[in-house]
Amino acid sequence: MLAAVAVLIYVFDLVTKYLVVEYLEKDPPVVVVPDVLVINVIRNSGAAFSIGTGMTIIFTIIATAVVIAIIRTARQLRSMPWGITLGLLLGGAFGNLTDRIFRAPAPFQGHVVDFMQVFPATGFPIFNVADSAIVCGGILAVFLAWRGYQIDGTRETGAEKDG
Repeated sequence: MLAAVAVLIYVFDLVTKYLVVEYLEKDPPVVVVPDVLVINVIRNSGAAFSIGTGMTIIFTIIATAVVIAIIRTARQLRSMPWGITLGLLLGGAFGNLTDRIFRAPAPFQGHVVDFMQVFPATGFPIFNVADSAIVCGGILAVFLAWRGYQIDGTRETGAEKDG
């Protein structure tokens, strides 16, 4: 499940980034749903929500570490929900890592292609499919941990947590 979700997210991220760069990057923003969704192509040298702009090499190292950690953790994986969660995180991390490694301005210093902007009047940051997968995977990880679901497929109950 982890591999299937990761590949699905990665391919969807690559295809959408290719399409917006190829057909929309040099154009003005495209209003898909007025006041709700705009396609606005930007290059982001920072992390999600443009945090840490200019620290691309640091985020490349962090993303690489996350990918390695997920792949190592996958050996103990026996839980379908955790497989989906880690697949979302892995696919998203690989998607943005691919941009950081291969896109301009230089290898391992590339800027991530962001293009989706929801509720543009609010100033909500522009993001991409990989960012969405990472955020959803993070939320799901917190939920699973909160509910006591373990990566090995077991579930810790409240009595076990209390000791």
